[in-house]
Amino acid sequence: MWTKRRIPALLFALFLTQAGALISPAYACGCGAMVPGDAARIGVDREASVVRWDGRTEEIVMRFTVGGDAREAAWIMPVPGRATVRLGDAGLFPELADLTRPEHRTRGYFWPRDKDWPFSSGGRDTVGGAAPGAGNPSVGVVGRERLGDFDVARLTATDPDALRSWLESNGFELPDRLATEVKPYVDQRWEYVAVRLAPKEPGRTLRGDLDPLRISFDSDRLVYPMRLSRMARTPQSLGLYVLAAHRMEPRSPIGGATPEVTFAGTVTPEGPLAELAGTAPLFLTAIEQRFPRPERIDGDHELRATAEDTPYRRIVHHDELLTAGGVPVWLLTVAGALTAAVAATAALLRRRRTRAGTAVPQG
Repeated sequence: MWTKRRIPALLFALFLTQAGALISPAYACGCGAMVPGDAARIGVDREASVVRWDGRTEEIVMRFTVGGDAREAAWIMPVPGRATVRLGDAGLFPELADLTRPEHRTRGYFWPRDKDWPFSSGGRDTVGGAAPGAGNPSVGVVGRERLGDFDVARLTATDPDALRSWLESNGFELPDRLATEVKPYVDQRWEYVAVRLAPKEPGRTLRGDLDPLRISFDSDRLVYPMRLSRMARTPQSLGLYVLAAHRMEPRSPIGGATPEVTFAGTVTPEGPLAELAGTAPLFLTAIEQRFPRPERIDGDHELRATAEDTPYRRIVHHDELLTAGGVPVWLLTVAGALTAAVAATAALLRRRRTRAGTAVPQG
């Protein structure tokens, strides 16, 4: 159980080497991604998470999209209290993507642009608008289970060096800097979820979307882990879905670009979302954030309720040249104006000739 003095819900993932020496670390968002043995490489291209918080309990479903040629890798996730871990439903993320998809609108423009005739032979402009031991008394093994492609060990530790020793003796190699970063959480007696990714199919590499993991624990505040992401060496992106009683927002950008809300509104959970959050209506906030320079990350995301539950849906505008019957309106307008001008000129000339022909000769 957490006390109110503790910061709840810190989760971070640190990808470590599985066997052999550490080779060319390649850190990633939310997890210090490492190179496993045999010169293989793995990197996290994107971290997407769903957070369900009811004021007492927090559940985080994390999914990583990875690239590289690694066949094994691992990470360790400190959590402020006793956690339960199981596989998440892979259908959760497509459902949320559908709920938060932008509204597409078409708006017309009059004059031709670069890709329109007569400037170009084809194409139309499209403009987008405002889219996670044994033999050492200082380390305890709470439990261990196999979940799909994951080998999960839940640990306690009262000494950062003991934790490092346990990890190393169990096939993990923890860099000195990470050991230093972990110390504050050891001092606060946090627990740890050590996860080893080892595909059940021999020879399969870890690429694309990995199976999501679902971690649950008690929480009286909503904090999403990002502080250790400052060890990333390449720009990162985070997609965060927050399900709570109200619209939520980060207290600060924590060193990244300004967080962008791409959706905010009340939803009625169905399917995989209902299994996670129940069937009662909830407020869903979708947040995107980029970290061009991860080394500037200076804390964890602490989320708070906004002053008002203002709904929002992103709008994507598709600009199209105005046409009538397949003919550009500007062309019809110009042609009509020219025709009218010619007719007016002809009429004026006729009137002048008529006046000249009827003039009375001077005596």
